[in-house]
Amino acid sequence: MTDVPADLLVYSTPLRQRFRGIDVRDGVLLRGDAGWGEFSPFWDYDADTSRPWLAAAREAADVGWPTPLRDRVPVNVTIPAVGPDDAARLVRESGGCRTAKVKVAEPGQDVAQEQARLEAVRDALGPEGAVRIDANAAWDLGTALDRLPLLDRAAGGLEYAEQPCAAVADLAALRRRQHVPIAADESIRRAADPMAVRRADAADVVVLKVQPLGGVRACLRLAEEVGLPVVVSSALESSVGIAAGVALAAALPELPYACGLATVHLFERDAVADPLLPTDGALDVRRVVPRAASSAGLGADDATARRWRARLAEVAG
Repeated sequence: MTDVPADLLVYSTPLRQRFRGIDVRDGVLLRGDAGWGEFSPFWDYDADTSRPWLAAAREAADVGWPTPLRDRVPVNVTIPAVGPDDAARLVRESGGCRTAKVKVAEPGQDVAQEQARLEAVRDALGPEGAVRIDANAAWDLGTALDRLPLLDRAAGGLEYAEQPCAAVADLAALRRRQHVPIAADESIRRAADPMAVRRADAADVVVLKVQPLGGVRACLRLAEEVGLPVVVSSALESSVGIAAGVALAAALPELPYACGLATVHLFERDAVADPLLPTDGALDVRRVVPRAASSAGLGADDATARRWRARLAEVAG
């Protein structure tokens, strides 16, 4: 084991709604000279995939972030694969968000359920709100071509569709054959060659997530190289991790879209006393500090804390 900090806390919280196939979210909070950082790769990620997450946590804790260009960041409300009543309620309780990202392509759900969810979100937002969808690379090209017109109508016009297909070639073909703009997420953060999206002219927008891409500065370099509009999004983190996403959004030269950083509302409890939750549809650019001095105070039992320490040792080793 090398370079594993002693000054760390582990948090664990149930989710209010099953999301990304999980019911509980947990992770490690690291303290350094610059403040706190978060290391929380999902449990199905191996050590190699998890190393950029540790680099991002180290940057936040040890180095800090670039000077912000704005002091508030507009955000979207994230709507899981829930029924229409719950979807409308989440919009109403979103802290004034005027943009909603709606999850689609949920296993076991059909297009009628997706349409009902989108219609409810559109009604709750009103005609001036923006609606985007996220399929998490679940569709093949044919399914995407069939679904997008239906969902576009149900939403009263989609701002964009995030990662409807897994393959860059399919994204490029889909972009050519219909009018809904395409955003690339997994094709950037989980790709050996994230520039393939730009070369293939496969996206109108790129989604950047700080932890999976290795930190705020790494994301700023990638954004400059790709040269497309950027949406900064959450990796379903506590407010400690969200603060890094807000720092990235605040440092981008341009920020034409609301960012997907208002996800702390999905937690039963946050790791900080003053969570990063939107007011008037935006998050303040600020640092946050854990609300407890022990992992037990952040909801993590001894077994969870030991498991995270072992994982951190493996990734750092």
